[in-house]
Amino acid sequence: MLIRNMDTKIFRIYGPPGTGKTTALLNKVDEALEAGVNPAHIGYFAFTRQAANEAVERACTRFKLDKSQLPWFRTLHSFALKLSGIRQEQVMQAEHYKELGHALGGIDLRVDANQINGDELFDLNKNGNPLISLINLARLRKVDLRQQYDETQMAMSWSYVKYVADALQEYKNRFNLYDFTDMLEVFVRDGAGFCPRLAITFIDEAQDLSPLQWDVAHVLEQHSDRIYCAGDDDQAIYRWAGADVEHFIGLNGGYEVLEQSYRVPATVHPLAERIAQRINRRVPKTYLPRKDAGRVQRIVDTGQIDFSKGSWLVLAQAGYFLDSTAEDLKSRGYLFSRKGYRSISERLSEAVNGWEQMRKGKRITGKAARTVYSYMSVGDRVRRGFKKLPAVDDDETVSLEELQQNHGLLATIDMIWHEAMDKLPDSDRAYITALLRRGEKFNAIPRINLSTIHGSKGGEADNVVLYTDLSPAAVSAAEHAPDDLHRVFYVGVTRTKQNLYLVEPEDTNKSYWI
Repeated sequence: MLIRNMDTKIFRIYGPPGTGKTTALLNKVDEALEAGVNPAHIGYFAFTRQAANEAVERACTRFKLDKSQLPWFRTLHSFALKLSGIRQEQVMQAEHYKELGHALGGIDLRVDANQINGDELFDLNKNGNPLISLINLARLRKVDLRQQYDETQMAMSWSYVKYVADALQEYKNRFNLYDFTDMLEVFVRDGAGFCPRLAITFIDEAQDLSPLQWDVAHVLEQHSDRIYCAGDDDQAIYRWAGADVEHFIGLNGGYEVLEQSYRVPATVHPLAERIAQRINRRVPKTYLPRKDAGRVQRIVDTGQIDFSKGSWLVLAQAGYFLDSTAEDLKSRGYLFSRKGYRSISERLSEAVNGWEQMRKGKRITGKAARTVYSYMSVGDRVRRGFKKLPAVDDDETVSLEELQQNHGLLATIDMIWHEAMDKLPDSDRAYITALLRRGEKFNAIPRINLSTIHGSKGGEADNVVLYTDLSPAAVSAAEHAPDDLHRVFYVGVTRTKQNLYLVEPEDTNKSYWI
């Protein structure tokens, strides 16, 4: 384990892929507790709410503590909210953005949950409202809104963006409301007055902090006896979303490199190292792979792969490269997830399972029966007036015979699911048939996950399929920021625990060479 200059207030922990940064941080929490540090004097700050919750759960289990004993295990946003004096009812909610949009003449200012709870990575194209994301991104980066607008090259006019930004600020002022970026700004401005004194502070995934979040971190530094910043600059793939990896790299003080990966196999490691060496601005570091050799295979399409065993991540630089794989998996009857959604919806699987359960003589809930009915035609499978099962409660149980006798069911027991549910689209019927032939369980957790590389960060799988194709936007961006592209594919390669499949296009001029 490489350690440089341990006797400093700020200490960085560099965690290459699979080396266990969170475990290393919790080990240091353990050391602090054993040394007699009060749990309430330990700060642990994660990048997202999910990560913060996982850390506090692990700490409570490991150290036999109650959550109330760890008040400062949270995200930076929730920390700022708790200390700033901002009441919950003063926090901007979706209805506030909707109201403002209506007042401005019907402008669409709808936002998703991530945009209002502070866990948003501001993807202007995919996540939430792009206009609100643009405004918040400028503030997180601490740049002028016009600069952010010019860099983003949005289709809407500058005057329109400025008009909405000014109206949003006026609305918040008028009703004494705050968004999650406001919370950080208030903390940076007034934090010296209400920040608690901490014996030791941990900040995880520090390479993803924005300039404004770094300002929060430095207020914490002033009120902490020791601060650990953990991350990996080689995995800093969110610069487009405001992350300031340069700040992480440039921190003064000592650092430690975790040297043993518990994920990356021996055959994949040299490929990862080759990519890392292409990054111009980085902290030199080495780490050891797992002893398991694993395997690297170069292929031309995913039809060559047997997905029947193990866990899988199918990754691409841009989401549309995954369309062909999704169609291939459906044709072969594999269950998978994409963007967090199952390839067969819970509603559809409930209907198929519900009908087949009734054919076996079992009872199903009214809710499940109502779902079954939704895939049946009126007049042929269900009598008119019974389609929505008005006389059956959701929690009530019914049998096939009862539905036939009392609730208008015309379909008969000799009909299998696709005969009874005659409104099923042909594509769904074909996919479900393929799933059943393969013996896939509809309610199982998918072993196969399709994702962009950005969406996979922090994940891992026995098998990784990585498309090397590049979108035109990526090719263009790489001309002035090549490090960003190198880091993206470094992350993609290092999700692998066993086997790596590199899907290489015929036109290698539009691909990333690994």
